[in-house]
Amino acid sequence: MKTHNRSLLILAALFAIVGCASTSEQEASGKASEQIPTVKTNDYPTRDRVEYVLNCVAQHGGLTFITQYACGCKIDKIAEKLTFTEYEAAKTFSMLKSTPGEAGSIFRDPQQSKDLRKQLKEAEAYAEKNCFVK
Repeated sequence: MKTHNRSLLILAALFAIVGCASTSEQEASGKASEQIPTVKTNDYPTRDRVEYVLNCVAQHGGLTFITQYACGCKIDKIAEKLTFTEYEAAKTFSMLKSTPGEAGSIFRDPQQSKDLRKQLKEAEAYAEKNCFVK
């Protein structure tokens, strides 16, 4: 039962970091129809943000206030550099590039794969530099 309560606490904390979609002041006041369409800058699904934060926290020694905050910051910084579509493709290419033989060549050889993996690596380095206290 203790483990279950701790898991719930961790998830609640992560949702607090990641946040939920909110409406703008104009939408809240009923002026949404008058708004000029804007580009969506936060297109990462909550599930993917939480998954990233959980993996990041595990890689940085477990749940503390520092890792919780820094990992939430890190996915936000990555989202500044890559759209979710680019992030998802780069993550897929990165995970599957080690597939051996000809089957793996489709994930490691195309220029798109190389470019996206490089962009993801640069975005993660940028995020790590900006979010973690050294």
